[in-house]
Amino acid sequence: MNKGKIYFASDFHLGVPTREKSLDREKLIVQWLDEIRKDAAEIYLMGDMFDFWFEYKNAVPKGFTRLLGKLAEICDSGIPVYLFTGNHDMWMFDYLQDELGVIIYRKPVVKEFNGKKFFLAHGDGLGPGDRGYKFIKKVFANPFLQWMFARIHPNTGIGIANFWSGQSRGSGGIEKDKWKGDENEYLVQFVKKTLLKEHYDYFIFGHRHLPLEMKIADSVYINLGEWINYSSYAVFDGDKVELKSFKPMHA
Repeated sequence: MNKGKIYFASDFHLGVPTREKSLDREKLIVQWLDEIRKDAAEIYLMGDMFDFWFEYKNAVPKGFTRLLGKLAEICDSGIPVYLFTGNHDMWMFDYLQDELGVIIYRKPVVKEFNGKKFFLAHGDGLGPGDRGYKFIKKVFANPFLQWMFARIHPNTGIGIANFWSGQSRGSGGIEKDKWKGDENEYLVQFVKKTLLKEHYDYFIFGHRHLPLEMKIADSVYINLGEWINYSSYAVFDGDKVELKSFKPMHA
């Protein structure tokens, strides 16, 4: 592991529920990034950074300039930043990678830090059940259908997608998720099944929107929560992973 700490965060969902609240959250995230860059070796942003994102050949959704500028600045300073595509921003192509210098992951990855083995993923589509979403994900990931959507004028396409994204969330993601019990938590079931085949010290996911730290067999499952209610993140100090909530010093 490079000298410094490893940071993980997920589910910023920038763009909802209103422009004003999204902007306040974006400014908070930038404060967090400024704080952690002091001792960060690597930063992992693990999906749904935006509530919707689609890259046309010559256009991207407007906004988010504070966050994008900060990520470019951090990458330029030599700190690697890794972005996972989530179910709300799976249509990241090469713009962010080319412009900011981030590294994009579209599938789960395995990393080893200081002798500890990590399974990292956004978390959508893993585990049993949820067949409806898994089908929709395949549809959205289809290159031909992506090409078809790109034929729609950005004013119309992004407008439709933003409306659909908001409708799918109902209240804009304001309500806090609740624990459903081990048997109904898809990611818990995924961790248990995976551990039957191979050992990992840590499983770190986003997607679930509930900050969780759970011992499963001889492994630890951590869900990063989200930034609408919790402003939660995790940090690996070379020994263990700790789940935290960011509170700016001036607050």
